[in-house]
Amino acid sequence: MLSPTVLLAVIVVHFFVLAAISHWSSRNTSNASFFVANRNAPWWLVGIGTVGATISGITFVSVPGAVGTAGVNKDFSYMQFVLGTMVGYLVTAYILLPVYYRMNLVSIYGYLASRFGPTAQKTGAVFFMVARIVGSSLRLYLLALALQKFVLDAWGVPFAVTAVIIPLLIWSYTFRGGTKTVLITDTLQTFLFVICVALTLRDLALHMGGSQAKLFNIIHASSFSQIFFFKSGWQDPNNFFKQFLAGALMTTCTTGLDQDLMQKHLSCRNLHQCRKNLLLSSTSMLFVNYLFLVLGAGLYLFVASRGIAAPAKSDELYPALAFGYLSPSIGLVFMMGLLATTYSTSDSALTSLTTSFCVDIIGFERRAKTLPEPVLRRMRLAVHFGFTLVFIGMMFVFGAMGNRAVLNTLFQAHGFTYGPILGLFAFGLLTRRRVRERYIGVLAGVAILLTWWIDSHTEIWFSGLQLGFLRLALNGFIMFAGLCLLAIGVRRSMDESPSERSGASMTA
Repeated sequence: MLSPTVLLAVIVVHFFVLAAISHWSSRNTSNASFFVANRNAPWWLVGIGTVGATISGITFVSVPGAVGTAGVNKDFSYMQFVLGTMVGYLVTAYILLPVYYRMNLVSIYGYLASRFGPTAQKTGAVFFMVARIVGSSLRLYLLALALQKFVLDAWGVPFAVTAVIIPLLIWSYTFRGGTKTVLITDTLQTFLFVICVALTLRDLALHMGGSQAKLFNIIHASSFSQIFFFKSGWQDPNNFFKQFLAGALMTTCTTGLDQDLMQKHLSCRNLHQCRKNLLLSSTSMLFVNYLFLVLGAGLYLFVASRGIAAPAKSDELYPALAFGYLSPSIGLVFMMGLLATTYSTSDSALTSLTTSFCVDIIGFERRAKTLPEPVLRRMRLAVHFGFTLVFIGMMFVFGAMGNRAVLNTLFQAHGFTYGPILGLFAFGLLTRRRVRERYIGVLAGVAILLTWWIDSHTEIWFSGLQLGFLRLALNGFIMFAGLCLLAIGVRRSMDESPSERSGASMTA
């Protein structure tokens, strides 16, 4: 096993590389470069960086670990979900992106302000922020646990210090350049974690006495390689139609309706280049996710060949083998891959949270007419640091809870927050009706509660049916239906904007 000193040294070098990139990329930055990189980012850079922002540290250990289990995402069934994501990318590219580029948006929730009014914009932004804060904080917490166990405990560093340092490191290389910096660092880290997976596969092949080609042949001949599941019906969590539809819905929401990833895409020069970067990133995601599944099968075959007892928790399989059974260098490879995937999603989240709060909540675009750039920049820096403190606080909350099962439940539950956003955008794009906008926030809360209540009873009502990711569709449908009710008796069409109605009432 590698010594903690070596691991720490490599991690420090990794951070200094990120800091150097930040220093170079953040020269002469402005709010426009922080938010959308002056809308001048190369499409290929955005496409590669988006892969890094999409693959999280949890995915890095969970997807390979799930391959050998008997539950959801067993074998290569996760590819059904990944294939469904291609539909979500097409919806984003040909329905949502034209709207965003036509309106020249910095925050995509500006569309909700134009379509419904400021309450809808703030509702969309708040639910996005809740989802990102919980999800990103949990990823950072799990990274902190890994660093604590394999590196920092040997130096006597308490967990409280680790929980503070990790978010501050991300803040230190993103607070000046924002999106302009993150696009470069995420591209670097995308290459890094893909190389880490490839090196692990190479080491597995060597330990199993063959070449990588032979390992791939063994994997494809094994039972792990089954991709499509049709026979067990809708109640099977790995049912093809269920997984495919879930992939399409989740990608539409977590890409097309999510400020984090859209902020990167909107940094492209025009709609045509943005679509090219989406094609690149979506195709790359097919390859990367398949590589994770191959890695998972290889890990389980290695365990079987050596008579090793697999950990009770599938998420622990990759780190357990990396630090205990494979070549010593693979422990370092695993840590660098985990660091790269966690940092690439978290730095992107911190930047997008700052952008959404500044644009959607504070109203930067409106304030820019009366306040000078230096004042707005100080406000943006304060917001950015404030979200860093929120990340730190959430890590202490997770640490106090201590129950890993509860943490996983919280991580899955944050998907509920995309339902109201899905319903708002669907109603706005598919209808021309106006609604009683002041009730939208209350309706979103009711939609989440109803979704939770129905989801908790589907097993009893429908002979064991579990909605899984499809709770998102239910949540969005309830929100859409509620908006239809809020539209009853409201005769104004969308030909008259909320601002025009407001102006008319003031004149009257």
